[in-house]
Amino acid sequence: MILPINTYSDEVLRRKAKPLKESDAQLEELISNMLESMRNAEGIGLAAPQVGVSLRLIVVDLSLAEGYEAASPMVVINPHILSVKSFNSMEEGCLSIPDVRGDVVRPSAIQLKYRDRNFEECIGEFDRLAARVIQHEIDHLDGTLFVDRMQRRDRRKIQKELDALSRGEINTNYPVAFHEDSVVK
Repeated sequence: MILPINTYSDEVLRRKAKPLKESDAQLEELISNMLESMRNAEGIGLAAPQVGVSLRLIVVDLSLAEGYEAASPMVVINPHILSVKSFNSMEEGCLSIPDVRGDVVRPSAIQLKYRDRNFEECIGEFDRLAARVIQHEIDHLDGTLFVDRMQRRDRRKIQKELDALSRGEINTNYPVAFHEDSVVK
């Protein structure tokens, strides 16, 4: 089932998500729905808070990105970054902040501890686009949006677009959830 994606002004995007304690049929359904919703929106990453669920769960599928066509979808539960290497700046966007893009500095490689779709504990090394997408989605679990990480002068350049999103002026090809009473100031 395709879920609506919560937008910039929704308070669920500003909350720290709760860890998952176990896997069950509801979690499996949420994972499947998130993957379907992400693909429908032509995204490469999606965090549970973006679909209104405040849990530490992300899905990533880089197969839509050039050079990553063979990538398999990844489910990341309760992620924790163990280490980082070097930093670089790259333009990012977000399904919750449609049509807004900006440069963000992030580590270019990470070591990540997490649980997979089967709730098995994993430690993985990720670099380049995979590292960036995972960090972007982990930020969602911590109530941080990519625009919060932009340099102040760059953020000022997109403020009009953010204000428009806060007013509900949203044009996407995928379903969104807009909650007027949770506008971020």
